[in-house]
Amino acid sequence: MSFWEIMLIAAGLSMDAFAVSVTLGLFAVKKQGIFCYLAPGLYFGFFQAVMPLIGYFAGTYFAGRIQHLDHWIAFVLLGFIGGKMIKESFSKDDKKTSETTLHFKNMILLSIATSIDALTMGVTFAFFEVNIVAAVIIIGVTTFFVSAAGVKIGSIFGTALKSKAEFFGGFVLITLGLKILIEHLFF
Repeated sequence: MSFWEIMLIAAGLSMDAFAVSVTLGLFAVKKQGIFCYLAPGLYFGFFQAVMPLIGYFAGTYFAGRIQHLDHWIAFVLLGFIGGKMIKESFSKDDKKTSETTLHFKNMILLSIATSIDALTMGVTFAFFEVNIVAAVIIIGVTTFFVSAAGVKIGSIFGTALKSKAEFFGGFVLITLGLKILIEHLFF
């Protein structure tokens, strides 16, 4: 995978964290100052970087056994993740996020929840020539900045951007899945 493909994946994966960060910005900024801009970025960035690494090693273990299906697996996983994100972009359920604060336990749970997709992406990385160290650094750093910006944007603009970010992230992942499938089937 090229640098730009990994950047697109990083942007797509970070959209869940962005959406949660926007919501955190609505409630936490007024109470906790500058810490609230950096904390979600640190939590989400760390988990978004670690989860693909775990997925990569799990996928590497199984890659030899299912390599002839790798493009279909990537297509299905990216399509599933992207479809889920698009579906969630139309959901009006903000209750659980609106009650969340920046406490350690809450941030760990949110970080795990927003990085499950990254775990799945790591499995996909195992089937392709990917520099996993560079990929997890790009994903982690991208998520850090996107999340920190999300908190700031949330404190200014509110939830209007949340659904658009999830929709865009889902669209990017589905498009990448289609690209991988088309490249393997026709080129």
